[in-house]
Amino acid sequence: MYKLPSQKFTVLYLFIISTCQVIFSQDQISLSKKIHEQAIVIDTHTDTPMILVEGGFNLAERHKAPASKVDFPRLREGGADAVFFGVFTSQRDRTPENYENAYKLANRMLDSTYSAIRRYNDQAEIATSPGDILRLSRKGKIAICLGMENGFPLAMDIRRIGEFYNRGVRYITLCHSSNNDICDSSTDSNGPENNGLSSFGRQVVAEMNRLGMIIDISHVSDKAFDDVLEISKVPVIASHSSVRALCNSPRNLSDDMIRALARKGGVIQICILGEYIVPPDTTSDNYIKMEQLRAKYNNWQYRNDEERKAAWQAYDSINTHFPPVLPTIAQAVDHIDHVVKLAGIDHVGIGSDFDGGGGLADCDDVADFPKITIELVKRGYSQQDIEKIWGGNFLRVWSTVENPDQKIIP
Repeated sequence: MYKLPSQKFTVLYLFIISTCQVIFSQDQISLSKKIHEQAIVIDTHTDTPMILVEGGFNLAERHKAPASKVDFPRLREGGADAVFFGVFTSQRDRTPENYENAYKLANRMLDSTYSAIRRYNDQAEIATSPGDILRLSRKGKIAICLGMENGFPLAMDIRRIGEFYNRGVRYITLCHSSNNDICDSSTDSNGPENNGLSSFGRQVVAEMNRLGMIIDISHVSDKAFDDVLEISKVPVIASHSSVRALCNSPRNLSDDMIRALARKGGVIQICILGEYIVPPDTTSDNYIKMEQLRAKYNNWQYRNDEERKAAWQAYDSINTHFPPVLPTIAQAVDHIDHVVKLAGIDHVGIGSDFDGGGGLADCDDVADFPKITIELVKRGYSQQDIEKIWGGNFLRVWSTVENPDQKIIP
């Protein structure tokens, strides 16, 4: 007959188990640190230029979230080698005045970014190719890459794609939260107007292919996604999107979309913005007030810069006074697991959306990136796997877009 162990034995047993767990955890942390230091860590989407354009923000100083989530000290602390600064312009009515204002704002954001990087050239440089990222990493510098979120500043002028390319922009997120001249958005309350890509949108895809500029399908409607994959001659990315099967938001990609993206050779960069990781609590004060704010500003379609500034001040105030209950790193890594099981390790990465709403309960800013690596190690991902997730997969896609005739082995 089985006999219960003595109290003395039980205490000893629990001590041994506890000690083994501590040793195992320390081993994991040490391994994670080594892997993170050796990986090329790339965040493919932040909205930091919105802060820079206001002036007075010093990238070389360490700031605190939620006011900002990206600066050089925290990028170094988080082991980030490269980060994409997204030049974001909200969708507005398509009038000549609004086209011109969006175009000017996009250029002001680029000017502000270039000015900040020149000021601290000993710490960071603008990177316009995968080779630049690797070169700067070897020099111990942070690579600042440029993307454009929303093609609204193109203003139906196909020549502007080349203009922005010459200014260093290396991807364009075709739309934002509302339909534009290029394509339908996944979240326009009025529904589709182009049935996917417009005729101008098809020209945009062709021109981006020709220039070697990455097409970003985050925010686009499902039909627009299908159209892009059908006509693009090179892989595309979702710079900051997550998995719809785990969080049923139209901003996320369905399993069929993820498989199609992978068949094309592309990559989905998991967005660590709470409402794209787990469904939001629609009864919370934070959710209710945010929806009221969204309605007030017509689904983030600002009529002018004053409205944009007021909206973001209100956004920060709501999060300060009514903090959301955020998901965890573990829940975000569930999305990575899902993509890996669905499409393989070669088609997933991370795009934080920091300074644009991104953040988790235990990953508040870029300094917390090593915690994601710890979770990946805990789940059994190898060093090679983690290096692909953090940057290898995205660099493969970027290299293919630049050199479509060159065969890139995952």
